[in-house]
Amino acid sequence: MSKSNAPSAKVLGNLRNIGIIAHIDAGKTTLSERILYYSGKIHRIGEVHEGTATMDYMPEEQERGITITSAVTSCRWDPCMVNIIDTPGHVDFTIEVERSLRVLDGAVGVFCGVSGVEPQSETVWRQSESYSVPKLAFVNKMDRLGANFEGVLDSMVRKLRSNPVAIQYPDGEGQEFSGVFDLVTMERLEFDQSTNGIEYSRRAMTEEEADRLSVWREKLIEAAAEEDEEILDLYLSGEDVPVDRMHAALRKGTLFRRFVPVLVGSALKNIGVQPVLDAICRYLPSPFDVPPAIGVDPVTHAKKHFEVAPKEPLSALVFKVAMDSGRKLAMMRIYSGRIDAGGTVYNVTQDQDERVARLFRLHAGRKEKIDSAFAGDMVAAAGMKFARTGDTLCDRQSPIILEQIANYKPVISLAIEPRNTEEGEKLDEVLEKYLLEDPTLDLKHDEDTGQIILSGMGELHLEVILERLRREYRLEPRAGRPQVVYQETIAGKASGRGEFNRELGEVMHFGAVELSVEPLERGKERTISFEVDTEAWPAAWLEAVEDGIADALQSGVIRGYPVQNVRVRVLGMERRDGESSPVGYRMASAMALKEALAQADPKLMEPIMWVEIGVPEEFVGDVVGLLGSKGAKIENMIDRAGLKVVQGLAPLGKLFGFSTDLRSATQGRAGFMMKFSRFDVLE
Repeated sequence: MSKSNAPSAKVLGNLRNIGIIAHIDAGKTTLSERILYYSGKIHRIGEVHEGTATMDYMPEEQERGITITSAVTSCRWDPCMVNIIDTPGHVDFTIEVERSLRVLDGAVGVFCGVSGVEPQSETVWRQSESYSVPKLAFVNKMDRLGANFEGVLDSMVRKLRSNPVAIQYPDGEGQEFSGVFDLVTMERLEFDQSTNGIEYSRRAMTEEEADRLSVWREKLIEAAAEEDEEILDLYLSGEDVPVDRMHAALRKGTLFRRFVPVLVGSALKNIGVQPVLDAICRYLPSPFDVPPAIGVDPVTHAKKHFEVAPKEPLSALVFKVAMDSGRKLAMMRIYSGRIDAGGTVYNVTQDQDERVARLFRLHAGRKEKIDSAFAGDMVAAAGMKFARTGDTLCDRQSPIILEQIANYKPVISLAIEPRNTEEGEKLDEVLEKYLLEDPTLDLKHDEDTGQIILSGMGELHLEVILERLRREYRLEPRAGRPQVVYQETIAGKASGRGEFNRELGEVMHFGAVELSVEPLERGKERTISFEVDTEAWPAAWLEAVEDGIADALQSGVIRGYPVQNVRVRVLGMERRDGESSPVGYRMASAMALKEALAQADPKLMEPIMWVEIGVPEEFVGDVVGLLGSKGAKIENMIDRAGLKVVQGLAPLGKLFGFSTDLRSATQGRAGFMMKFSRFDVLE
């Protein structure tokens, strides 16, 4: 494709890269499904509860009725091309949300009209704030019994510390919900259910309706007037405020994240979805409206960036790697420049040239082949051998490394073992593919038992992996009970000496090393330093000492877990002419470290989880007692939307089955959220 085929500034200005974020079961996927239907991308509405949703294309998602993997799709809603990522709401799949938010320009937060802001809504909202993502809000499920629009707005203020501005108001709530009032145009929107909501009409509000909604209209005018003072003058003088002027003011306030426009409806009942698409195009940013992606020069380490334009040098971030029929697909956001199918790009993170065999625009589980992709695009590439999540792609002549996606440490593990040798070989191969897709998975082989230790972010996370093994590859390895992933550390200082003096393969190998260990504060993983004259020792021997220490730190002295928060100092080394060797020093340093760790008051660290439980006041005592029995330390107790919210820290090992116990203790009326806080010694 020639350079002249690059998109114009107008086309880029009409591009929207958005995500749909929320708590599990708020209706994200149902909203996505309606967006695809009304935009003409699909011709039949799929339903989550029927397992037919387009965006939940994995069998595990269809079976469970939840989103597990971020699905990417695109649709046209004139004048815009909209790239959409439907993200998971379950805490076990937080990394999917994190890496999606990293590459989005805007987001739509979906809230249940009954439950309002739920714990995982808070988590993903805070994640989006850390990336400065402008947002809209859609209050869904207004047809449900107990729906309360104003209550949801109130919970957004208190829980999210956001500034919601209603640009719509529901006509009725619960069973009385029948339509939507547009506070910008002062019209009532009526959705024709005989056409599944495809056809909808607008009519001017009656005088009675306008009076009833005058308070909300005034709040909207005040918010818009903060962005355009003349709007308030027009309003106070009794003149009509031009709708285009209102839209411009609302767009400005949204882009600068001074407020969040709030829309309302029921995606399942086909009410209020098209206005969400209109709002995405009107208020959320194009790639031009967000700051350029900042990276560093890999040579000088100076900060640098490129403008959002096809003619600029390439900079792109791989935000996800997926396996498609055994082939690797690298999903990427292009920040500048262009990528051509059949061309070559430089993977600066891996220091490898990558050939882009084919390029695709994605539609959930399906792919549309394209020749080129340009700045602002989100596409997938096949044929890249080395790409990993978080890698930066660029031009070798103009290298840049973009900020990497945050890493998450697995907190729970499962021992699995193949049923026979043949299955074992295939299992290793398949799990390696899953590791490529999911950076929160970890894999180790236990040499003593022959088992594979698979680690992840939660019970559901590992359960889904086992289901995928069965369904996709017909592998059914034996699996043990989920186990907590521990780490080890030390509480004191100590030193140790190791000497290795042995004949291996008719060659003598000698090494002697003395070192000391001391604890570091939590969060500082480990450091190794030399306090010997490094100039006096061959580099290969010093490297062998460092490798021996690093290897030994992978397996502590209590239960063989990795050792963290420790500083190792190499104090001395001895040599023997003709016998000293890298093998000797590697073995000696490992022996010295084991001796030092054993004498430095070793401690076991376990995953400590941040737990948050929203519960009616009458059950607070039961919840506190239950948390106490699980070894939890209560940090806060706050009021939120008529509920008491109990917050605390608890060891993961005692939280298996906790949600079942909580349901029993509170008659099912408590909401529960937990996320990893840190590894620590349990006091």
